[in-house]
Amino acid sequence: MRASANETCTMSLTLPRGACNAHCHVFGPRERFPYAADATFLPSADAPKEALYALNDRLGLQRCVVVQSSCHGLDNRATQDAVAARPQSYRAIALLPPDAPDAELDRLDAAGFRGVRFNYMGHLGRRTPIDQVLALAARLARLDWHLQIHGDPSLLTELGPALRRSPVPVVIDHIGRVDASLGLQQPDFQALMGLMHDHRFWVKVSGMDRVSRLGPPYEDAQPFARALVTEFGDRVLWGNDWPHPNHAGPLPDERQLVDLIAAIAPTQAQRERLLVDNPQRLYRFGAIR
Repeated sequence: MRASANETCTMSLTLPRGACNAHCHVFGPRERFPYAADATFLPSADAPKEALYALNDRLGLQRCVVVQSSCHGLDNRATQDAVAARPQSYRAIALLPPDAPDAELDRLDAAGFRGVRFNYMGHLGRRTPIDQVLALAARLARLDWHLQIHGDPSLLTELGPALRRSPVPVVIDHIGRVDASLGLQQPDFQALMGLMHDHRFWVKVSGMDRVSRLGPPYEDAQPFARALVTEFGDRVLWGNDWPHPNHAGPLPDERQLVDLIAAIAPTQAQRERLLVDNPQRLYRFGAIR
């Protein structure tokens, strides 16, 4: 059984032209793109590019950033294949070893990749030493790539001083994976806000469903995303995280996630920056068709 997009959604929020889903994944199909033998998780169902295209098209998301999933390990072919069919409007983020050769970086750049993700969540396996990450970052600068960091909030706080030395932009995933029940003044969120005052940092206000402790419509998580959009509107990104790997609760409704953009970015100008201007600048998209 393959993961499917929500077939019955009807839009109420009108998204701006060129709106971007800046965080999602593809899984398989496993017959063509086998899962890694040492994968830290295996999807219960494939989530192929065709399902992603259909979902984005129905939701009015014309641009997309496909993030390599750890279920495929360091073999980026499934992600590259998803981008190849829509080269003007889709981009990708790789998983790579820190000693990846320059020739491979050049090849992926030509294929639409724009950064490298490193996972610092306990359930996602070995953590790459931060000094090795920064050494790779020095080689990413010539490509105008960035680092993407997915981490447990306390560990992310510990890594903050080192990440401030990055020669390329640093994108923090999923509101830093903070615990929404602890409130806006919690040390981990304040540490994230502190990082954001450094203009090399960006943040994805995806994952409200992950940081919430109340469930939909994630009323405890909305203030965190809204605070980031309000204060750092030129360096925020949004994505739906489809198909929601390793999700602890009921899978979110894709339609509702889009509608909640209005709650975290209530003005048209904020939504233009969040969904169009910022992704255009970071991922260097082609023309909208």
